[in-house]
Amino acid sequence: MRLRRRTRVVEPSRLPLRDLLSEALAGVLQRPARSALTGLGTVLGVGTFVAILGLTATTSSQIDSRFSVLTATEVSVEDTGGPRPELTGLSFPADADARIQRLNGVEAAGVYWPVQQATGSVRAAPVGRQSGGDQVAVVAASAGALAAAGPQLIQGRAFDSWHDTTGQQVAVIGSAMASRLGITTLDTQPAVFLDGKPFTVIGIVGDVRRKADLLLSVTVPRGAAEKLWGPPRQDRAKMIVATRIGAAQQVAAEAPLALDPAHPENFKPVPPPDPRTLRSNVTSDLNQLFLLLAGICLVIGAVGIANTTLVAVLERTGEIGLRRALGARGRHITGQFLSESASLGLVGGLIGTSLGVLTVLGVALARDWTPVVNPATVAAAPVIGLATGLLAGVYPAWRAARIQPAEALRR
Repeated sequence: MRLRRRTRVVEPSRLPLRDLLSEALAGVLQRPARSALTGLGTVLGVGTFVAILGLTATTSSQIDSRFSVLTATEVSVEDTGGPRPELTGLSFPADADARIQRLNGVEAAGVYWPVQQATGSVRAAPVGRQSGGDQVAVVAASAGALAAAGPQLIQGRAFDSWHDTTGQQVAVIGSAMASRLGITTLDTQPAVFLDGKPFTVIGIVGDVRRKADLLLSVTVPRGAAEKLWGPPRQDRAKMIVATRIGAAQQVAAEAPLALDPAHPENFKPVPPPDPRTLRSNVTSDLNQLFLLLAGICLVIGAVGIANTTLVAVLERTGEIGLRRALGARGRHITGQFLSESASLGLVGGLIGTSLGVLTVLGVALARDWTPVVNPATVAAAPVIGLATGLLAGVYPAWRAARIQPAEALRR
């Protein structure tokens, strides 16, 4: 009689993904306080990463909007005066304002220059009293230049083209200059004396959109300045042009020909710089600095996760030996501890992403800005946390997989 031998096929042990995730969750929740402190570094790193990129995008948007509204709508035209500017005096024609304002896209334009007085003395004389002399800058400007500066008058009015063409001796001063000269009201018809020549103050400016130095100057009409002191000598005249958004480059190209078609080389237009260049220059250094800080936080978080996972391996040596004795393979142990560290990194990344977005929203609301957060940043941040946890758990998981069952059970 022939006996048949039965051979039992031992199926290899398996660890389904569902069981792996449940084991990882149980390991994380086994010591919640330690897990929370371990994930703190990842939370800080990912939160800093999201907040920095979000705040950078938000502030860049604000730089673009402010730059476009003010600087991107301002064109300056310099009077070069040809090869020997000291002999040519003033190259700008008398109707320079009108010529430039006829260009498409121009809102206001005018000529200005600093006045070179003989004595440099300026004193104020309101009705009934006088103040002592004071050194004050005097600027000759056409009515168009004053309009292009965008003054906000708190008293009186600005001079117009009639004051300019007729050479009226009137003046507009800033509020700070009015305080220095002792002028508090225009009801007394105050006057300022420039080189002993009286100029009636007809307006006090509280603020300007452009040419902030006008707030500390006495601004007089161009016609009066030319009649009393002649054309500019040492400092050449300039023209300020206020344009609509998008017209600055075209206006700068057309301005020299509009001022003097025969000699456009006498004028040098200065268009506004590209706002994208300004934004990149302003934000590049800050990006590098703060992203380095975020990287340091992530490294600290990775070290914390690695340390905690390694301690957990040492504490759970008996558990690892029992699992190995019951058929768990080395890759199962590796997967268990990698999933635990990855879970810590992922949770820390999600919390850090939320905190970073809330930080951007809080700063934007406090400053009345429009918050800008790139969706790619929000999507990538938790992945960064997950990757940090995985990298941190590689060595502890490798150590756990090398533990022999017999040695572990003896301990």
